[in-house]
Parts: sequence; C-alpha cells; structure tokens
Amino acid sequence: MTRIDATFARLRAEGRKAFVSYIMGGDPDAETSLAVMRGLPAAGVDIIELGMPFTDPMADGPTIQLAGQRALEAGMTLDKVLAMVRAFRAEDQTTPIVLMGYYNPIYSRGVPRFLAEAREAGIDGLIVVDLPPEEDAELCLPAQAAGLNFIRLATPTTDARRLPKVLQNTSGFVYYVSVTGITGTAAAQAAEVGPEVARIKASTDLPVIVGFGITTPESARAIASVADGCVVGSAIVKLIGEGRPVAEVLASVQALAAGAHAA
Repeated sequence: MTRIDATFARLRAEGRKAFVSYIMGGDPDAETSLAVMRGLPAAGVDIIELGMPFTDPMADGPTIQLAGQRALEAGMTLDKVLAMVRAFRAEDQTTPIVLMGYYNPIYSRGVPRFLAEAREAGIDGLIVVDLPPEEDAELCLPAQAAGLNFIRLATPTTDARRLPKVLQNTSGFVYYVSVTGITGTAAAQAAEVGPEVARIKASTDLPVIVGFGITTPESARAIASVADGCVVGSAIVKLIGEGRPVAEVLASVQALAAGAHAA
C-alpha cells in the first residue's frame, strides 16, 4: 500500500473528501517553494502535487506556464525538485507526493534511473500528461513495478470506448479534468462534473479526484461533494506568482482545504 492508498483509506474511514494541492517545484525559487510545500499539510492538504518545471508544457494555462518559467529562470532542475522532496521527507514521512509534469525530462534522465531516484527521494506517484495508455510500457508499468502509483487523467472527451483503456493500468486515483482545455481558464461546474464522476466510478474502485477550474472554497466544496475530492493548482500558483508572503499563501490554501473537507 502506497502513501496515496493509505491516505484515501484513512479519509474513507473518517468520511471525508480529499483536498489535493498543486505547486510548481522551485517557484519562484527553491527556498520559497520548499517553505510553501512544508506548510501545506498543516493547512489541510491531504496530497501534494509537485510540478516539474518544463519548457514546453501542453496542458498548462498561462498561470502555471509562468510558474514553470520562473522556476527555470531561478535555476530549478529535476535534481533540485528531488532535493526538495528529500528535504520535505526529512520532516514529513506521511503526506503523499505526486510528481506531475511531462515525459521529456524523465526520458532524458533515463526511466530506470529516474524511478530509482524518485522512489529514494520519497515520491509516491506520477502524473505524466503526455504519455497516453498506448505508451504504458514506456513508464507506467515500470513505475508501478517500482512501487509508484501512476495516475491517469480522464476528461470530458473520454468516451465509453476510451475509458477502459485509460483505467487499465491506473492506480492511486483517477484525475478527472473538469473542463475541456488547459488549466486555469474555465470554472468547474458541479452539475456537469457529477454525472461524469459517476460514470467513471461505475468502471473503477479507485477514488476520482476532480481538478481544473476550482478557485474558491465554495467551488472546492461543490466539486468535492460530487467526487472523492478536488485539486486546486492555478489559484494557489497565482498567489505565489504575485509574490504573496508564504503565510498568506498557506492561509488561502487552508480556506480551500476547509471548503473541500466540508463537502
């Protein structure tokens, strides 16, 4: 059982929904990013998604694209992202960390080396948005063999023919993308998301977590009420990009988490 599996088992036992937060590793610099990351569990975050900055993101909206650019300009690398995780793990051995990004940096590093280093650093799962199920042998299956969850995205365009393929080797949870398009550009609507979550849950026992388009405690509560939890990324990253103090960022995260946990 991974930390992700254990977290969802605990939340089910408590009758609570999950709150997942996304931050970009190294944004705006390594020190500030680590300070935010260390404060997330106390702010109510159940699972941390940590972005790997990449020059050519395809699913990210302007807010997260700019975060990646800031991180890269500050000298962030994959080695430094893994060092952040090690520093976090020195104080927290419980909170799951999902590394989220694109395949190119992993491919450049070499899959066996990357998986060994990710596992050693304390990563629990991967979301690699540009590797479809047809490429499972490339990373998904080796990751699972190494003890890491491989989390797949389902979208409004994932129809009944495609869904079984998407779910086939997914583990940890299913990430349902609530809107058609990139992050941070449209608002998620619970009335539209609910039936889609139910459709996915009819085909899997995995938790279904909804992301994209959730920006307020009220929307976090509404979306979490029709799913197993929600993800907030752009709204948090936007505050970091505005240069808000770490304490202010974490206060906003705490309000968002409270919304999801009230569902």
